[in-house]
Parts: sequence; structure tokens; C-alpha cells
Amino acid sequence: MPFSVPLPPPTPITTEEARPEQRKLWWALPLLTTAWLLLLVIVVSASVQVRFWEVAPGSAEPVGDRLTFTKEALAQITQYPSDNSVLFVTAFGGQMTALETFVGSVDPDVEVQSFKERFGDGDPGSQQQIGFQSMTTSKQIAEYVAFTRLGLDASFELGDIIVQDVVCLETESTLSACKQLSPGDTLTAIDGVAIPTLADLVPLMADKQAGDVVTLTVIAHKTSQAQDRRVQLIESPDEPGRTIIGFIPADTRRVVLPFEVDIDTNKIGGPSAGFAFTLALLDEMTPGDLFGGKKVAVTGTMNEDETIGSIGALPQKAVAVKAAGADLFIVPRSQSADELAAARAALGKSVRLVLVDDLDEALAFLEALGGSGLTNATISL
Repeated sequence: MPFSVPLPPPTPITTEEARPEQRKLWWALPLLTTAWLLLLVIVVSASVQVRFWEVAPGSAEPVGDRLTFTKEALAQITQYPSDNSVLFVTAFGGQMTALETFVGSVDPDVEVQSFKERFGDGDPGSQQQIGFQSMTTSKQIAEYVAFTRLGLDASFELGDIIVQDVVCLETESTLSACKQLSPGDTLTAIDGVAIPTLADLVPLMADKQAGDVVTLTVIAHKTSQAQDRRVQLIESPDEPGRTIIGFIPADTRRVVLPFEVDIDTNKIGGPSAGFAFTLALLDEMTPGDLFGGKKVAVTGTMNEDETIGSIGALPQKAVAVKAAGADLFIVPRSQSADELAAARAALGKSVRLVLVDDLDEALAFLEALGGSGLTNATISL
């Protein structure tokens, strides 16, 4: 018959022997609690937006991929699709979370801006509208410059009067434009007289004096309802003796062209791609490679007189250009010395920084590097 021998009872753990385990548990609990609290702080700070905006490196992308020549265009000119299109450069500028603000403040490639630094006296919505309007205008000017360069007919017509910014003096009355108008507002009449364009407004201001009060008919940003606002005129702080309403108009000109070339901007705001658009159009409308086989990135506004204007976020754009593997980065010579120094530091020795004042200088430089130039430019029919 099977039988078993009872095991001896376990030896009880003495108080002295239990203390090391208790000490381990005593230290583990605070560490675990701290870790959970830290994780909670990170999760919350990564999801809560604060009133700071970043200027960070964006991308450098071929403009040619964004060009579409319509059937109407191809009936009048020949397109020469490019395998080596110029790169246009962007910077990212979204609102930041608390965590992104902390990380951005220690990242040398990111500039953290306060609400005031970012929008001034405006608001995000109106500034976004003005940014998109600026991009639209930059496309129009790029087409105008490229078309006229190639002998094609192009002309400007004025658009609506939209407030880009207001002029604020040190002391302002309650009726000043600084307090009565906002960026994004559209002005449609002054003292009951319609003002479809700036050309209609200018003669109506000829006999006005600083201190006069006028009634402006305004369509506020993001509304469709017109309303009258009384505004007291001021003397221009830049031109003594000249009477102004007290606002800076957005460039809303439209270009009249013999045909359209669509440029997809994919919700990109601002005018800084105008120079790139111009070069891309010239390259696609002429035989050969305007860039001589080089991977070329450019940034800068394009003016109708073919001069190239300065832009913002140059150091951040230089980071994007280097990441894209470009050989050259052509930028406006009018950028500040500090911006150019920061761009050179970001580019290092692998990307050549080239400074130009106008389109002629840029084309001559590219041709000297082996580019095809505009010798065989399209001529209007």
C-alpha cells in the first residue's frame, strides 16, 4: 500500500530576511509612478496645441510635375517635357503642440514664433487667405514674365481691393483704419462711389486731407455681407504730405494670357515660388535643358520687371535643398547677410549657393554652366 512521508513545514521568513525585498518594492513604486506621470505629460503635451508656430524645413520638389499644358496651349506652342525640372522649395509653418514647442526651441533648424511674430495684428484665417492670394498672383506673374520673354502676348488687369495689412501709428483714433479694418477685408466703395480696383480709388483720394472721415463699404474676411465703416484718413508715415486710408493692399492683379498653363500649388501659400515657376515654364516651352543637367533649386519672388525679390525662411529652405541632393541653390541677392550666412552653413560644401538680382542674371549663369539658354525660344504666332 503506497504511503507518503509528510514534508517538513517551510522555514518561516524572518523580519531581517524580508527587508531587502521590501526595500526593492519601496524603490520600484516611486520609479513606476514617475514613469507613468512622465508618459502622461508627454502624451498630453503632444496633443495640446499652444499659441506658437514653427518655421521648419519643408521640401524641394520638381515644378515640372505640377505643370499641365491645356489643349488650347498645345495648339499654339510646342511643349518640351523636362526630365530635369527646377526644384521649388517650401518651409513648413504649422501651429505647434506644447511638446513640439519644446523640441523646436532646441532644434537649430526650427524657428519658433509667437502669435504676434507670426500674424502681427491679423489672424490665422485672414493671413492664410492672403497667402493663397499671393501664391495665385505669383503664378500669374510667372506666366506673364515667361510669356513676354518668349514673345507671347500677356498683360495685367487689376483685381479687387483686399487689405493685406493695416498701418498703425503710435497714437490712433477709434476711427483709424488700424482699428476699423482687418487683413482679408475687401473694400468695394468709398463715400458711396464704387471702387472695383485701386485705379478707381486713387483719383477719389486726390482732394482728401489727413483727418477727413470717409465711409468705406467693406466685405469682411470670410463674409459676403457688405457693411459701412467710418474711417479717419491719416498722413502717410513714409511720404509726408500724402493722405492715405491706412492699409497696405494685397496684390490681386490678374494676367490676361493667350492660353493657360495650369500650375498645381497643392494649398501652398505665399509668393516665394514665383522665380521657380518662371524658370520651369521657360524650360518646358523651349527645347533643350535650361539647367545643363544640374539639379537646381531656386527660391524668390518674381516681379513683372523680371527682378527677383527676397523671401522668408531661407535657412530652413536651405536644409530642404540639401536633403533633396541639389547641386545649386539660386536665391535673391537681397536676402540679409545673416540669412545668407545661415543658408551657407545649412548647405555645407555639397551645395553651391548662387546669388542673383534678376532673371537675366540667373539665365546667364545657368547657360554658362552648360544650360541650353533661350536661343530657340518660342515666338508668338
